[in-house]
Amino acid sequence: MEMHQVRYFLAVARLLNFTRAAEECNVTQPSLTRAIKQLEAELGGDLFRRERPCAQLTELGQRMHPLLQQCYEAALGARSLASSFKSGEVGALQIALTHSIDLALLIPHLEQIKRQFNRLEFRFLRGDSREVADYLKKGEAELGLAAEIDESWDRLDVWPLFTEHFELVVRTDHPLAGRNPVEIDDLRAEQLLSRTYCEHRNRISDSLREHGLDIDRSHEISSERDLIALVQADIGIAMMPHTSLVPDTLKRTAIAGLDARRTVNLYGVAGRQRTAVASAVMRMLRGADWRGIAG
Repeated sequence: MEMHQVRYFLAVARLLNFTRAAEECNVTQPSLTRAIKQLEAELGGDLFRRERPCAQLTELGQRMHPLLQQCYEAALGARSLASSFKSGEVGALQIALTHSIDLALLIPHLEQIKRQFNRLEFRFLRGDSREVADYLKKGEAELGLAAEIDESWDRLDVWPLFTEHFELVVRTDHPLAGRNPVEIDDLRAEQLLSRTYCEHRNRISDSLREHGLDIDRSHEISSERDLIALVQADIGIAMMPHTSLVPDTLKRTAIAGLDARRTVNLYGVAGRQRTAVASAVMRMLRGADWRGIAG
């Protein structure tokens, strides 16, 4: 089925006249009639009853009309969208983030980039570090943000953005909220919440074990939202990166004697053409001054 056949069919269905439809479509009547017959052959039946002076839709034609109308409008929409992308009027960004990366890190840059395009279309994908790498490999994401991707793929480009410390997060009325820094020994009697979605979870757990803390009794949490809710409910305390957003009901404090840090990296695919939006965001993130954000 060719789109010009659909366009000719819709013209005849609206005007109910082959001659006038051919004039509107700027083709000869034999060309229009031939295209309609080819369409009828593909659909397996007559679409019109050729009656003078008017053509009439058959039952098949009546049933096919809304479907072909929708098909034609979708094709026009796709063509218009493609033209907008080509001219730069519409920008698209597909970016994958691990669960441990707060989207707030991107907001100032997205607000800046949207001024450069009449329309922006964002697609944000979440996953663990392996899933973020898969999104990049399969072309489902152009850029990735993660603290660490354990991937040896030779086409994976990586640009370190900033390094930040992990901090203890407790309720503002918690006994440890007034101490800064908190000593590791102060954590022995506390119920810890373990961020299973954190790329550095095992590294932090090993470090705490070295200091004699019983990590095996910690609660395992699979989302930042659940973690914050549990800390607010005084179910436990948590270690979170400095850039993680926490509500005013919680207090951050440093942990003395614990070397818990992570580096947030920007990832891309070498040799793969990027959209204008992805290229602009990549330049912004790599050129940003992260010192104030990373603490």
